[in-house]
Amino acid sequence: MARDLKEVVVIDAVRTAFGKAGEKGMFWKTRAEDLCTPLLKVLINRNPPVVPAMVEDVIWGVTNQIKEQGGTLGRMLSMLADWGWEVPGCSVDRMCAGGLTAINFGINYIASGLADCIISGGVEHMGHLPMGFMRDLHPRSEEVMGDASAFSMGMTAENIHDRFPGLTRAMADAYAVACQNKADLAFKAGKMKEMIIPIEVELPDGSRITADKDQQPRPGTTMEAMASLKTPFRENGRVSAGNASGLNDGAAAVLLMSRDKALELGLAPKMRWVVSAVSGVDPRIMGTAPVPAIKKALAKADLSMEDIDIIELNEAFAVQVLHNLVSLGLRPDDPRVNIWGGSIAYGHPLAASGPRLVAFMLGLFKENPGARYGLTAMCVGRGQGYAIIWENMNGIKR
Repeated sequence: MARDLKEVVVIDAVRTAFGKAGEKGMFWKTRAEDLCTPLLKVLINRNPPVVPAMVEDVIWGVTNQIKEQGGTLGRMLSMLADWGWEVPGCSVDRMCAGGLTAINFGINYIASGLADCIISGGVEHMGHLPMGFMRDLHPRSEEVMGDASAFSMGMTAENIHDRFPGLTRAMADAYAVACQNKADLAFKAGKMKEMIIPIEVELPDGSRITADKDQQPRPGTTMEAMASLKTPFRENGRVSAGNASGLNDGAAAVLLMSRDKALELGLAPKMRWVVSAVSGVDPRIMGTAPVPAIKKALAKADLSMEDIDIIELNEAFAVQVLHNLVSLGLRPDDPRVNIWGGSIAYGHPLAASGPRLVAFMLGLFKENPGARYGLTAMCVGRGQGYAIIWENMNGIKR
């Protein structure tokens, strides 16, 4: 039976604050599931008349699907949120883009007419489950991926510096300083208030706090401080802790609906899905992969970079962003890019970062009702890129 594609819209998007991974992180005593369930509850509570029974699937991105993040986490979340047994769920993995893939899977269900309401999101507790933890690589993995550098994301960033020597450490450091400054301004202006859902947690010393502020940002970062940092991936290298994203714990979630269902319920759609694309590249330079994904998405939508008003590009590494922008014909300081700062400041809890990009886009669209199109994109370990184009539905009837 033939079906016409339904319009898919975002109703709301939320996240936890992002904590530093490890024993000094604010989520060290908090399980991954307990970062996620408050987000599900809030999406329902602040969007009446949506009720749990309307949610037709909970699709959750998570990279390390073992221990507390295993056991089909997406299915467990609705039950832990006390929604009963009737709301199904699943987990998906595309490493850093697991959450963005979960969103796109939800989009696909709704666009095809198989569902009207889905919650998609992602989580990563990198303190409890570090990147690569308990992974058993195939004996041919190094051969098929090029060489051993493909397994270290920091080395893949150094490889980009090698292949594109015009992208210097000074440029990467300058980009990172600008990111920290933008994030500081955004926080002071209250841009995170609607997005971050406060969670009460126990700290390693036994005291309790309300986690409502990202732990990773370093306001006041200077070029002098950046230049003094070591390059852990290579002696006399160019990638440092300052011009790369951190190791973090956090979760984010998005409420997706068909436009028809949203209007039936009296809910205001915030943004409309336009098109998605995924790409593959040499895993040794995985950070270059957003470029072909973005170009593919633009071609599918019959748009150009000039049509894009807001760009949310995940900052795994400063050199990756610099390469992506230059390759797309943009300046490193293009004012459309990461207006509130990016992952170098806020952190990059792997599968939570894609939904975080969508939450930022939702907030930026609301703040800029005259902006029409937005782009969320990210690079992915193992040499992939992901891109989704959105249309703003605030203020202007389209």
